[in-house]
Amino acid sequence: MADFTVGDEDFLLDGRPVRLLSGALHYFRVHEAQWGHRLAMLRAMGLNCVETYVPWNLHEPFLGRYHDVAALGRFLDAAREAGLWAIVRPGPYICAEWENGGLPHWLTGRLGRRARTDDPEYLVHVNRWFRALLPQVAERQIDRGGPVLMVQVENEYGSYGTDRGYLRHLADLLHDCGITVPLFTSDGPEDHMLTGGSLPGVLATANFGGRAREGFEVLRRHQPSGPLMCMEFWCGWFDHWGAEHVVRDAADAAETLREILACGASVNIYMAHGGTNFAGWSGANRAGDLHVGALEPTATSYDYDAPVDEAGRPTEKFWLFREALAAHQDNGADSLPRLPPEPALLTGSFGATWEGWTSLSDVVDVLGGEESESPVPPTFEELDVDRGLVRYRLDVPGGRQPYPLGVLGLRDVATVYVDGVRAGVLDSEDATLADPVPGGAEVEMWVESLGRVNYGPRGGESKGITGGVLHERQYLHGVRARGLRLDALSVPGAVAKLPLGEVPPTSSGTTGLYRGRLDLPASASDADFAWLRLPGWGRGFVWVNGFCVGRYWGVGPQRGLYVPGAVLGAGGNEVWVLELDEAHDPAGLTLGT
Repeated sequence: MADFTVGDEDFLLDGRPVRLLSGALHYFRVHEAQWGHRLAMLRAMGLNCVETYVPWNLHEPFLGRYHDVAALGRFLDAAREAGLWAIVRPGPYICAEWENGGLPHWLTGRLGRRARTDDPEYLVHVNRWFRALLPQVAERQIDRGGPVLMVQVENEYGSYGTDRGYLRHLADLLHDCGITVPLFTSDGPEDHMLTGGSLPGVLATANFGGRAREGFEVLRRHQPSGPLMCMEFWCGWFDHWGAEHVVRDAADAAETLREILACGASVNIYMAHGGTNFAGWSGANRAGDLHVGALEPTATSYDYDAPVDEAGRPTEKFWLFREALAAHQDNGADSLPRLPPEPALLTGSFGATWEGWTSLSDVVDVLGGEESESPVPPTFEELDVDRGLVRYRLDVPGGRQPYPLGVLGLRDVATVYVDGVRAGVLDSEDATLADPVPGGAEVEMWVESLGRVNYGPRGGESKGITGGVLHERQYLHGVRARGLRLDALSVPGAVAKLPLGEVPPTSSGTTGLYRGRLDLPASASDADFAWLRLPGWGRGFVWVNGFCVGRYWGVGPQRGLYVPGAVLGAGGNEVWVLELDEAHDPAGLTLGT
């Protein structure tokens, strides 16, 4: 056991100054079988600490039903075994380019803008969640022999609001739940952010990607004493679907790291290893300086151009960072550990043998929720759908001429069928089909969420058709809706319930669930990872042996999905592809190099 405190100028461990050299690694973005390797990579880079967020919505997907909360504890145990301290950022909001910023859909769907405030109903849920989660942290604090040094209060709250009572409630709640190590806040080094997001008596830290001295000068104006720390040194960035791949020059990033260290500050490299947004957990941003513009969905890969890449391999940035950190080791550069073995890629290229296909309608009817009927379209939240899609069906009254048919408040993309024929795709909040729709037609709208906003004033917004469907300027009422949660396909035995038909011919552009088999050699059992590529497919999700490796989308920039070796095996491997747009060439799927 040890005593970790915040001094007037330094962090103190048993009274001795210590500098935190930390790196972000999110346990929920890395397959558990690979935690040990990734943590060893951080240690080999010269870090002495690991930082992680905790996504509430992953661990409480349904109100009152928890899922593997103990994963956080297992990760902290793995960090300790790897010789690393730990910083925990439990939220309840985390941003992290994660779906809804980590807040559950059932919470924000009900509370809207009351979330992240001192609202009594919101705090009831936060109190309950923290009391379920925080024993994983409390029993692993450094003063109890564990690795946890510090715990964060909320996350970048100064970028969002000014409810000081809410922050104070969270700080008191953390203490009530047994957190005895120092608390901290983190915000951008701007006056409005630091005044809105900090608390008296709680260490404030700053987040930035460059101009370290200027950032710390702003922080010092608001906090004259205490150790300096950059809690998020953005050494890279994340990708949006349909945009260019983001890369930061390695030498430029290393120079900023040296500047931070030259200021005598501690640092948390964000990200040290990014990992992957498995199972459709990617968030989204809104464009523009005020983050209220067009939706920008985040890609499945969270490689982040980090020093340890998505597959766990060192990059040029890794070696430059290791060099910068070497001079700050307690026992000198020679004390840096060797790198663990580099992850082995499955060599060769293996195509799928397709065994059957099922229409989207069959998937929703068998695995979706109950169909509801209401005057207006229900949102995803009202149908209890977090990640997935909703089928809306409605009838246009007869006895009228063709009129434009449009949607108000669409989030995010709708494939529209009129009398069973594909009529177009709508992908903006207020959109209209190109061709008018006659009276007496039956309309189906398949609406997909591309990820809930994780940052800015539009966080927590609902998904689905949030306004209504218009024929000319008249609302169409009487809507039948059925939702499909993405996690319904991961329930053991669920896909086996689906009726299998003949696989549609190549270039048919057919949506639906494709079920196939990947035959792999004996060497697959020794592979640490493989790339799954889907040229010729449109947009959808892939499962390998029941594990959802994430969303694919032909718009790029991502061209391959990362598959952890732990989900592969020699011989037959089952693959499911849920195509939601147009699959022009199902034969194009390959796994391997």
